[in-house]
Amino acid sequence: MAAPLSDTPPSPLQTIAVVGLGTMGTGIAEVLARAGRQVVGIDISEAQAASCAAALDASTARAVQRGRLTEEERAGTLARLRTSTDLRAAADADLVIEVAPESYEVKHQIFRELDGIVRPETILATGTNALSVTRLAADSARPERVLGLHFFNPAPAMKLVEVVSSVLTAPAAVSAVTDLALDLGKEPVAVGDRPGFVADGLLFGYLNQAAAMYEAKYASREDIDAAMRLGCGLPMGPLALLDLIGIDTARTVLEAMYAESQDRLHAPAPILKQLSEAGLTGRKAGRGFYSYEAPGSATVVPDTLTPPEGGGLAGGRPVSSVGVAGSGTMASGIAEVFAKAGYTVVLAARSAEKAETAKARIGKSLARSVDKGRMTAEAAAETLERITPAGSYDAFAEVDLAVEAVAEDLEIKRQLFATLDKVCKPGAILATTTSSLPVVACARATSRPQDVIGMHFFNPAPAMKLVEVVRTVLTADDVHATVRAVCAKIRKHAVDCGDRAGFIVNALLFPYLNNAIKMVQDHYASLDDIDAAMKLGGGYPMGPFELLDVVGLDVSLAIEQVLHREFREPGLAPAPLLEHLVAAGCLGRKTGRGFREYARR
Repeated sequence: MAAPLSDTPPSPLQTIAVVGLGTMGTGIAEVLARAGRQVVGIDISEAQAASCAAALDASTARAVQRGRLTEEERAGTLARLRTSTDLRAAADADLVIEVAPESYEVKHQIFRELDGIVRPETILATGTNALSVTRLAADSARPERVLGLHFFNPAPAMKLVEVVSSVLTAPAAVSAVTDLALDLGKEPVAVGDRPGFVADGLLFGYLNQAAAMYEAKYASREDIDAAMRLGCGLPMGPLALLDLIGIDTARTVLEAMYAESQDRLHAPAPILKQLSEAGLTGRKAGRGFYSYEAPGSATVVPDTLTPPEGGGLAGGRPVSSVGVAGSGTMASGIAEVFAKAGYTVVLAARSAEKAETAKARIGKSLARSVDKGRMTAEAAAETLERITPAGSYDAFAEVDLAVEAVAEDLEIKRQLFATLDKVCKPGAILATTTSSLPVVACARATSRPQDVIGMHFFNPAPAMKLVEVVRTVLTADDVHATVRAVCAKIRKHAVDCGDRAGFIVNALLFPYLNNAIKMVQDHYASLDDIDAAMKLGGGYPMGPFELLDVVGLDVSLAIEQVLHREFREPGLAPAPLLEHLVAAGCLGRKTGRGFREYARR
């Protein structure tokens, strides 16, 4: 049984030295000082040491203004920090946290000097996220006291701390720093020693693929970033995040990951090397993937790559009536979106009964919006009135835009497009909502492939702001312009991409999910630790295993198989653990069991 709180002995780690007072070191020093620890901040630069003290002075002053600290608490916090340019100032420390630049040479030098300075029982922690903790420990006089303690930036705000053990680390050292992290109000996650650990190990592979996608001119930087923010609920797009992290830092992490994994998905995209060597390392340089107001500024300014206002698209075709094919959740959601925007909608299914059921589903959705005060009862009634259910696609004879949302099966879609080709009037635009199948294959099933385009909505369509607009090599310019204009009218954010597997979102999301499964499969980390790491360290709204169970493991496997077939990258091969779970019928929440078990409704 755990001891009562009052009987819990104080942490033995009371005096802590932080070596390296850049942004991360300064943040860690603040966290420690505010939590009552005696902190020695050490940096070879007097200016950097002074900057650390000034930063703590400023942040605690803001905290007093906001009522989060009293003046007395602020004075105590400031008194607990002293700075030095001499590593010997760490002599009395119980723990030393090194956050020097990501260089074995630099870190080895610090650890060798510390061996001759600190007490034998002092724990030495490296803040690396890319280099081998084992390699640093092996060169230490006492490798059993060396471990990794990886905070996330900004350290005062981010809850995650990865506690990294090597095969040489003593359990007592791990226990001591884990208890410290808890005392600091952080969420410690225990991980083994491999480049990137959990959070960065998953994050940087995703960032690398986004950089490669941009380098291939598949999509603009703005569209890639908007797609991942709006399609996945991420706080930042990948290219903006690379600029924030530092493109040179990202390249270093990826080089370390690739050296270990030999997975080509971790081989740094050439553009990362080009930008790094040109000094265009992101926000800190004032320019990276984007241009900034000044070095260190977060304010993006227009440059030669910034798209023109209004998109510069040619005129499109008039659209006043829309046909939606299908009777599932996606079809009814899309029909609701168009009807809310004032379009006349024909909702057609394989039977009149299915179409009526789909319209009834929309009625319930609109009623919920009324109950929540999002629309008036009159507006809901008018919206529902605009939707006409039909049991035959012949009802699409006069629509200006036909959007299919039927089963994700290429043969079914091809047959549907052949039917739409016959029933829809000349000049009508035919759109597919496919998330993984080639749009051009649907287009070739018609006699008018120039009129066919992809409009990939995200589920639930009424709530999700993103639509991926997918042009084939045959799509006419005015069709593309029309669909962009329609997206604006239905208040969706359109992003342009080409006709290849996964488009933007799934092409970046599912390799990341697959890599998370491989971590569990390799017994590197637990489901809970990985989910916690990505939510707390990456700001993700859901952990990868929560998301996989929501999406459905069978759906996830099908998308990963499509990506693997298209790109032929060995690293994209679906993890065997995912294949085994699907074969066993464990498909996620919908079956009551996936990576986790769920209560039956």
